[in-house]
Amino acid sequence: MGGYAAKAQNNVTLSGTVVDASNSETLIGATIRVDSTSKGTISNEYGYYAISLPEGSYRFTVTYLGYQAKSIALYLDRDLTQKFELSRNEVSLTEVEVSAERPTKNVESVEMSTIRMPMAQIRKMPAFLGEVDVIKAVQLLPGVSAAGEGQSGFFVRGGAADQNLILLDEANVYNASHLFGFFSVFNPDAIKDVKLYKGGIPARYGGRLASVLDVRMADGNMKTLAGSGGVGLLSSRLTVEAPIVKDRGSFLVSGRRTYVDLFLRMSSNEEVNNNTLYFYDFNAKANYKINENNRVFLSGYFGRDVFGIQDDLARIGWGNATATARWNHIFNSKLFSNATFIYSNYDYALGSRENLETFTWSSNIEDLSFKYDLNFFENPKSTWRAGVQVTHHAFQPGTILFEADTADDFEFKLDPSYAIETGVYLEREHEISPRFSMQYGLRWSGLYNIGNVSYGLDENFEVVDTTVNERGKVHNSYGGLEPRLGARYTLTETSSVKASYNRMRQYAQLASNSTASSPLDVWFLASENVKPQIADQIAAGYFRNFKNNTYEASAEVYYKWMQNAIDFKNQANLLLNKQLEAELRTGRAFAYGLELFVRKNEGRLNGFVSYTLSRITKVIDVDQTLEGVEIFPAKYDKTHDIAVALSYDASKRVSLGMNFVYATGLAATFPSGKFFYKGVLVPTYTARNGARYPAYHRLDVSCTLRDKPKFNKRGEPRKFQGEWVFSVYNLYNRHNTYLINFNQNPENPNQGVQAEKFYLFPIIPSVTYNFKF
Repeated sequence: MGGYAAKAQNNVTLSGTVVDASNSETLIGATIRVDSTSKGTISNEYGYYAISLPEGSYRFTVTYLGYQAKSIALYLDRDLTQKFELSRNEVSLTEVEVSAERPTKNVESVEMSTIRMPMAQIRKMPAFLGEVDVIKAVQLLPGVSAAGEGQSGFFVRGGAADQNLILLDEANVYNASHLFGFFSVFNPDAIKDVKLYKGGIPARYGGRLASVLDVRMADGNMKTLAGSGGVGLLSSRLTVEAPIVKDRGSFLVSGRRTYVDLFLRMSSNEEVNNNTLYFYDFNAKANYKINENNRVFLSGYFGRDVFGIQDDLARIGWGNATATARWNHIFNSKLFSNATFIYSNYDYALGSRENLETFTWSSNIEDLSFKYDLNFFENPKSTWRAGVQVTHHAFQPGTILFEADTADDFEFKLDPSYAIETGVYLEREHEISPRFSMQYGLRWSGLYNIGNVSYGLDENFEVVDTTVNERGKVHNSYGGLEPRLGARYTLTETSSVKASYNRMRQYAQLASNSTASSPLDVWFLASENVKPQIADQIAAGYFRNFKNNTYEASAEVYYKWMQNAIDFKNQANLLLNKQLEAELRTGRAFAYGLELFVRKNEGRLNGFVSYTLSRITKVIDVDQTLEGVEIFPAKYDKTHDIAVALSYDASKRVSLGMNFVYATGLAATFPSGKFFYKGVLVPTYTARNGARYPAYHRLDVSCTLRDKPKFNKRGEPRKFQGEWVFSVYNLYNRHNTYLINFNQNPENPNQGVQAEKFYLFPIIPSVTYNFKF
């Protein structure tokens, strides 16, 4: 023991940040390796890294996908600070084999069921109506399926749409959709990093069962004034970023707005030109380095959808607002901290007016949170994380106000819900041997209901009593441990096997009878009658890189079982129901699957292919008139899901892209027969979700034409870069079924019920002009 202590005293630490050389934007997840050893580390969410080594001379190599590797030799005789600046890697047309060193994180990292998507790759994908969309790109990944045609909702490994934790700069986004789900709220020009956790979720995350989508905004250019934007058929956008003080602070502002309403006004039809339909986004961020050990960030997002009919004769609107204030502090070269204050608000309103009568329905969710996280870089074989989070939830599910000059005003208000949600975690990434590493942690989470109305239910889900609880007083609580475990065993330099287990708890959920969430769906909290949902997941996988790490491939299997899974009774009333809890039914759910993924990261042709084989089953008593429980597939159960996303740089000025998707149709309950009762035709139905929509498939293509090559003859980037993006959505005009209605023929009742299929989008071409300066 004495010899080990003496050796430890001679250890020194190299620490600092990894940034983009062109604008000092921090790079998340960059790999810092010590050459000729198995030692290394990665940069955290703020680009910070630290690695402790015995005194001596070393060569460090830093790599990041899409950037040129950088090597530097250093002699460590004391703690040193080193900032690594990486330059973007532009692939030349004559390049056949990429010789630069490639990241091997896919094989070496303990993380599994986790995919980071570079924004450069997302921008190359064909976009619906020219709108590059983060969530549409995520829907192509293995284990992820889309809610439906054009929808921005998604399902991960058997989880419902509300079981995904969507974070924007650490702020919870309750509804990430625009235009009834056809677009997401994430403006690509303002986004730096997108990472999806499907399993093996670290202990620092909690609150949802299925996945974590961690989206980080760009910090802003610290070196010079820069901007980007685009003009398309549907919307225009503009982003401007610049230093506050060069190399010390910067800001970014980004805006996007659609202008469908402007085209509507050009119509000669008064029923059309008086309508309003648009959405907008505004992102802002600023950061400042007070000194080498302290840096502060302030970011916000504001977005809204507005839809009005006939000069607001009827109107609906919804929107998100988030604000995040962060303070990064470096105690010493090994200990890094982050304190975060977070505000999140989601609201919607529905209204109408006729003559002197006005109807308004409004709802909102407001969260206030504080987080404190610590990173401790103990040594090259051990990194610790610990933290605490406290969130105050205020859910107002609905208020209706009816105003009329001819009668008394009427107000109907659903009972608000208030609660405190807490989480405390400790996790460690530990290299036990050069071949075997583990990531393990423990999270404790809890929910405390405070001061709202609660209802007592009997065994038949009938309300038997009502209690008005004292304001600010805790009247119900839940809590429990959430263990997390991951392990990696390296087989060769280019292959490894991994396994993981995690338990998650969810205290807030969505009341929805459809697969795709609506802006008017109601969020509600766990309470005396609604236990928190719990999910356990195990996963195992094989990971392999090929051709000097140009290709990465993986095969994963998973099994997930859920307790207190939520569904609703048949013909449930979910809107404006004070006693919503009486409509709920709970039980168990199970999901399992196989995911295959191959991605090519470099070269003129790059992209990925993914395949998912999965099943999701629920065991819930949804109809008390039947004996026992029902076993049925979830509405979002899809047996097969295939996605291909490829891009090809045909020349320095021309790039091509394509997406192809195929998926088994969603499960549904359809009429299956008929009988006559006293002369009246009565349809019979399949078992719950016993039928399916037709299979879904679609091909999208795009072509990007740059005004000029990105670099001039001297190899310098051009100050102004412009490009035209031509895309075609649904190239072969597939009529994918969006909705099926069943109607009885009034002229011939004996004919029975007829199915009527509806689809949304035929072949849709679009063009967008993007620019950057």
